[in-house]
Amino acid sequence: MERKRADLIADAIEELIFDGTFEDGDRLDEVQLAERFSVSRTPIREALQRLILSGLVEQIPRRGVFVRQPGPVELIEMFEVMAELEAICGRLAASRISDKALADLRAINDRCRTATEAQDADGNYHQNDIFHATLYAQTGNAFLEQECLRLQRRLRPFRRLQLRWRGRMAQSVAEHDAILAAIESGDGAQAGNLLRQHVTVQGEKFHRLMSSLKPAAE
Repeated sequence: MERKRADLIADAIEELIFDGTFEDGDRLDEVQLAERFSVSRTPIREALQRLILSGLVEQIPRRGVFVRQPGPVELIEMFEVMAELEAICGRLAASRISDKALADLRAINDRCRTATEAQDADGNYHQNDIFHATLYAQTGNAFLEQECLRLQRRLRPFRRLQLRWRGRMAQSVAEHDAILAAIESGDGAQAGNLLRQHVTVQGEKFHRLMSSLKPAAE
C-alpha cells in the first residue's frame, strides 16, 4: 500500500528533529517546510497534525507548532504503560483471536521479515505498526483497543527510532514469531509476558534510546 505524502513528510520531520536540525522548542513554520519539501501547505499541515497526535510537537494557539521532546522520565513512564497494555492484549487475544486474524498477523510479520532483509527500517516499522494494531483489534475490547492506539501514536516516533539500532529489526521479527506461537497455542500468560518484554524500555534499551535522542537535546 502506497503511503500518503503527508505521512512521508511527517517521517522526514521526525528525522530532522532526531538529528538535531530542529531542536526542542523550535517553531515549525509551514511556509518554510513547504519550500523544503517542495509541496503545498496542505500536506505540511497534515504531517504536523500527525506529529501533534504523537506528542513530538505541540500546537500553541496564535503562536504556531513547536518541537516538544519528552524528558526521560515521561518517556519511560509511557513505555511502561504501553508494555502493560500490550501484555493485556496478548492475554486476551490468545483466547479470542480469529483464525483469519492469526493468518493476517503471520503475513504482516513476513513483510516485516522482508523489510528487515532489505535493511528497510521505515518499511519494517510501517508493518510493525500494522502488526500491533491488528493485535489490539483481536482483544474483543474496544476500549482497550482505542487506548492502545492512542498511546501507540504517542510513542510512534520513538518505537520507530529503535528499529534503527543494529540488529533490532531482526530481533523484533523473532519476538513477533514467539508471540504468535504463544497466541496460536492459546497460552495467554506467555503471550502477555512476551509482549511486555517486547515493548518494555529499560536497562540497556533505555540507555540506547536516550543516546539516540541526545543529538536533538544538545
